[in-house]
Amino acid sequence: MANEIKAPENKPEVKKKENLWKRFVKFLKDYKGEFKKITWPTAKQTAKNTGIVLAAMVVVGLFVVLLDLAFSQIIGLLGKIGS
Repeated sequence: MANEIKAPENKPEVKKKENLWKRFVKFLKDYKGEFKKITWPTAKQTAKNTGIVLAAMVVVGLFVVLLDLAFSQIIGLLGKIGS
């Protein structure tokens, strides 16, 4: 039993890294393949989305202006009370 020969364990083979140029070329091929999968919006969709973004910006801007005016009035009142 002490003299039993153990079978070598199956070790995963270590892959050597490809050189930098081959990896770069593979990256470019993969990039090109992924780029072809992109579905670009139509001009109509782009115009609609732009309008939505601009409208949202106006609404948020008005909200910030109203908050600024309200806080300015509150701070002005507090300043008058303090003096």
